[in-house]
Amino acid sequence: MSDGAHLLIPFASSHAAGCVEARATLALPRLEKLLSRLERTTADAGEENSLSMPHERVLARECGLAAPDGLIPWAAWQVHRAGGDPAQAAWALITPCHWRVGSDHVAMDDPQHLQLEESDARALFAAMQPYFEEDAIVLTYDTPDRWLARGDMFRELATASLDRVVGRAVDSWLPRVPRAGALRRLQQEMQMLLYTNDVNEERLARGLLPVNSFWISGTGALPTGHPAAPPPGLTVTDALRQPALQGDWATWAAAWRQVDESDCARLLDALDAGQPVSLTLGGERSAHTWSSQGGGWWRRIGSAFSGKQAMAVLEAL
Repeated sequence: MSDGAHLLIPFASSHAAGCVEARATLALPRLEKLLSRLERTTADAGEENSLSMPHERVLARECGLAAPDGLIPWAAWQVHRAGGDPAQAAWALITPCHWRVGSDHVAMDDPQHLQLEESDARALFAAMQPYFEEDAIVLTYDTPDRWLARGDMFRELATASLDRVVGRAVDSWLPRVPRAGALRRLQQEMQMLLYTNDVNEERLARGLLPVNSFWISGTGALPTGHPAAPPPGLTVTDALRQPALQGDWATWAAAWRQVDESDCARLLDALDAGQPVSLTLGGERSAHTWSSQGGGWWRRIGSAFSGKQAMAVLEAL
């Protein structure tokens, strides 16, 4: 866990052609200043097919949740943060979603496109809950687009982050280990149930997408004695997430400029005030962290002579 102010920027870059094009014309002067005055301290190298996103791995370490790929216990942590007792049970996040069927694959639509309201979500939850119970899964309603599930089948079951799957074919991201067989059957049962559900019929009549499946993520049990909150100095900006997942790179670039003018400016002010600061940029494969480590007059002077490095840094993510 880091001390001082720590800014974590997920989806800072992508290897998609649209992002490469948008990045080429992106000017981020405050980010440039930060990179020139901070020292890179850690690099979390990974692969594009890892189950957990790079920024999630960093966030997990900051919150004391370091875990194997796909086994960061976000669901149990959410229970703990909300004042509940996850005990030693295994939990999972259940996300109602729409799977779009194509000619040769099934893709995950962004759950935000569902515009799922409380009444629809609770009705769908009530219809699905008994089927989960038949498989010894206790399902709890949390928010319209996030439910919590408790069951021993989630213990040591590595699952792909929702951020990995949105906009992509789901097949390669589904867990294939033997213990996941019951969950795949449950997903198939829910697809049949939801196909004729009255709520979905009403949603279609209103021009909304139907909920036709669910995604499982954030699986595992919480370590004993774990803190219920992230470090106080940690700020995670979600401004780049939605446009990146939607492949809207013009909006992503505009959001990056806003992050530069706001979050990066505040971190720069903290650095100028002599506070210890850290900056983490997360991409599709890796996340890199820069820290002041005390700073000094030589680093301030050196920043005046440094060239542009932000675009090279983003490209390497």
